[in-house]
Amino acid sequence: MTPSTTATAGYYNDTVVRQFSIMSVVWGVVGMLVGVLIASQLAWPELNFGIPWLSYGRLRPLHTNAVIFAFGGSALIGTSYYVVQRTCQVRLFAAPLAAFSFWGWQLVIVAAAISLPLGYTSAKEYAELEWPIDILITLVWVAYAIVFFGTIGIRKVRHIYVANWFYGAFILAIALLHIVNSAAIPVSFMKSYSAYAGVQDAMVQWWYGHNAVGFFLTAGFLGMMYYFIPKQANRPVYSYRLSIVHFWALIFTYMWAGPHHLHYTALPDWTQSVGMVFSLILLAPSWGGMINGVMTLSGAWHKLRDDPILRFLIVSLSFYGMSTFEGPMMSIKTVNALSHYTDWTVGHVHSGALGWVGLITMGSLYYLIPRLFGREKMHSIKAIELHFWLATIGIVLYIAAMWIAGVMQGLMWRAVNTDGTLTYTFVESVKATYPFYVIRVLGGVLYLGGMLVMAWNVWVTASSGRSSTVAIPALKSAQA
Repeated sequence: MTPSTTATAGYYNDTVVRQFSIMSVVWGVVGMLVGVLIASQLAWPELNFGIPWLSYGRLRPLHTNAVIFAFGGSALIGTSYYVVQRTCQVRLFAAPLAAFSFWGWQLVIVAAAISLPLGYTSAKEYAELEWPIDILITLVWVAYAIVFFGTIGIRKVRHIYVANWFYGAFILAIALLHIVNSAAIPVSFMKSYSAYAGVQDAMVQWWYGHNAVGFFLTAGFLGMMYYFIPKQANRPVYSYRLSIVHFWALIFTYMWAGPHHLHYTALPDWTQSVGMVFSLILLAPSWGGMINGVMTLSGAWHKLRDDPILRFLIVSLSFYGMSTFEGPMMSIKTVNALSHYTDWTVGHVHSGALGWVGLITMGSLYYLIPRLFGREKMHSIKAIELHFWLATIGIVLYIAAMWIAGVMQGLMWRAVNTDGTLTYTFVESVKATYPFYVIRVLGGVLYLGGMLVMAWNVWVTASSGRSSTVAIPALKSAQA
């Protein structure tokens, strides 16, 4: 594909894009602030102040939901609305439903922010919200799907650009995952029991849990990657053909990888092995996508010196490549025997969340905000530079501390004396981990600091700009 210089006819509905973009930044600050608080509680437990709704067990799901669904979700829906209009050269289908998707999604987030600290939870990872909120999520998601696919249905160009393939797969897969995993029997207004039990419940949960990573935190953000990197670099995608192979290989393979979360459990051994094998296969399409994104800069590498937005986008792919190597490696049973239940897993999750999801979102929003508010560029390029280095150093401190802590924990837990007794007590492993928890807090504070810099930059840019409804040249596609 190549960027077109021809302006498209008509005007786009960017009101909902502006709303989602601004709220993504707001929820990013909130979610990361809660993350720093709970990381601090692990180092200094007295920081829960003896208040039940400030306890780690209640704030941790608030943090994950805020960062994944509030920060990431708002960015995904907002950017998908922006991209689908430009690549289809039509205004959003069903504008009232688009508005409902924004206000409904914000209501879901507020409901989560209230109910989780109060202790209302289904206790399912990444799906803790109780049944009334789950129903609202379903309604919002159906509205979102109608708007997105309706826009594709009325497109003025025959071709469907590959970014929309990834966004579309993300929408359909999350709908399926949410409905199946959240099936429950309500027993009161804010209490329900899962429709599944025992090992079946665990299997369904991690089929959902890993594919929340695979489709919410990967496929959707690959849609961002395939649009915003070529636009910011003003270069064609390295290989359009590879992007199609990347799509089908990733979509088919990801669905089967979930059982690797359940190694050495009551899950049948053959199911664990299937999860491991498909996780290893995942390395190929994942790295194919990473290479495609990075090689889009062929002939334009010099732009990384002067363009901090492009640096956000490209470095995010580096973390994506690292995380998608580490994940398959950790799914191997012998490696998992060391890493399971340790902070190595926490480091792996955050290399993907902070490095891949966070940086690609920030880069995409830095591209969008000035265009949405009638500015040529962000208010301060130096602030973007500062944000990049705060975020990058914060990520490295965070994940390095968790890697070291995790491997150390695994080795201490499995160490035995000649008589078969454990060499270390669990408390000794906690004590040895303490310095790394403090380093993690420092990394989190730096990352949060970068997000606050971004919030200031976005606020000044938006408040001094004007809401623009002028059509922007679309990203047309052609065989590379």
